[in-house]
Order: sequence, then structure tokens, then C-alpha cells
Amino acid sequence: MTIQWFPGHMAKARRQVTENLKLVDIVFELIDARLPMSSRNPMLDDIIHQKNRLLILNKADMADEVQTKRWVQYFTDKGHHVVAVNSLDSKGLKRVVKAAEAVLKPKWDRMRAKGLKTRAIRAMIVGIPNVGKSTMINRLAKKNIARTGNTPGVTRSQQWIKVEKELELLDTPGILWPKFEDQEVGYKLALTGAIKDTITNMDDLAIYGLRFLEKYYPTRLEERYKITTVAEEVVETFDHIGRLRNVKAAGGEIDYDQVSELIVRDIRNEHLGKLTFDFVEDYE
Repeated sequence: MTIQWFPGHMAKARRQVTENLKLVDIVFELIDARLPMSSRNPMLDDIIHQKNRLLILNKADMADEVQTKRWVQYFTDKGHHVVAVNSLDSKGLKRVVKAAEAVLKPKWDRMRAKGLKTRAIRAMIVGIPNVGKSTMINRLAKKNIARTGNTPGVTRSQQWIKVEKELELLDTPGILWPKFEDQEVGYKLALTGAIKDTITNMDDLAIYGLRFLEKYYPTRLEERYKITTVAEEVVETFDHIGRLRNVKAAGGEIDYDQVSELIVRDIRNEHLGKLTFDFVEDYE
């Protein structure tokens, strides 16, 4: 699935991020723990350069725990500072502040050596749409400041948010890159909701999801849909799921559009369990 897009507000957001880097001490790069590589915007390396960075694997509660641990080790071995969190759990977010303090310790030590007083950490939070930035900010600030939603593109402007005494956050809109050269990346982002459903093909997403589950999580297919493999003619599998879940149109025929939506919804709502779509071994 090749998707090309670069809405005006995303181009503007990229310029704003570039311009405001000088105002912050550290960048919080929020990525989806379910797809730690596919949800990293390749443009960010060019934008952020050598600025201090903390990788935050968000939505860890929705991801395969074994794979999340492997990804934390993978990024650590690559020299990154990384922490895995669930933005709905305020306790886990305390580790974000502690991790940021650890990253910035050398800078604060230099300031103290010069007789300068340290201040609150100024951080910019960046990431693709629907990765949970606004929810994380609201949990850190302990009040609803940033708008949240289950669809990409909710945050359209930058805003500063004070988090108690030790942290000031600059929120930014989610930024995608203009074209997904790798079709797998496009499918994974769409399947987890980072791309609006209105510009994707739900049938293709459902088929990709089934094939992925067949390869990596076959027992989940059996538990949910009572199948162990996906038929070569995938319509046969759609028929089976449609009958199993009684997804029928007028006249008793299987409603394939509804079956596709059901499969995608099941994946997104964890009815097939906690899933990770990027496996470390595929990137080593």
C-alpha cells in the first residue's frame, strides 16, 4: 500500500519543530511500542540532529511484552536513551521525568560548575499522529490540557505545558513523512490507526492483518476465529469469519465490508491480544 500525502499543517509543523529546537533541552520522541521502527519518522533525524533525545515507547500495555523488552535492549545497544510506558498509567510516566534527568545530568553538572542555577527541564514532544502524545501530556500535567482523540490529526498547533516544577513540555502536531516507500510500513501504520481510515482500503488492511497474524500469532487466529490458516482465496476466510460472527447483509449474504471492519477493529481493540507488528529480528 503506497500512500503519499503531506498536508499543509504537517509541513508547517515540521518548520515549527525546527525553529523551536533551540528553546528546549531535550526532545521526547514518542513511538508506538507495537511498531517501534515503523512509527519512527525518518525525517526526525535530519530535524533533531545532535539534540538530546529520549525515545519513549508508548502504549506498551497494548504491545507484546517480550518484544517490547527486546526493543528496549535494541535501542539501548544503539546508544539511545529509551523508556517503555503506558500513557494511561501515571505511575509509569514518572520514569519519563527520571530518564530525562539522567540524559541531561551532564548538562546540569556543567551549569552547576559555572555557578548557574538549574531550572525545569524544557522538552519538546514529537511523534507521528495517534501515538498518544496528548494523552501522555495530560497524564504528566495531571489535568486535561492537550486535546485527545482516537483519530490522527487532533493536535494542530504547538503549546507549552507546565508539569509541576521539574518539566515544561512543548507539544507539537503529529508529523508523518510524505511517502511510505515500504508498503509494510504503510499497512502497519494504517492498521494501528496512525493514518485516517478514509484514505486507506479497509479490505487490504484486514487481509494484511490476517496474514500477519497467521505468520506471527497463529494461536490468536484460532482462539478468535477458529481457524489455523488463512485460505489462499482469502474470501473463503472472510466467509468463515462472517458466518462465525454473523456478519451478514440483507438476504443473508456475507457483508464483506463489515467483515473487514470487524477484523481491523478486533486488532485495534486488543480482541486478538497484545500485538507487536515490528519484530526485532527482522531489523537486526
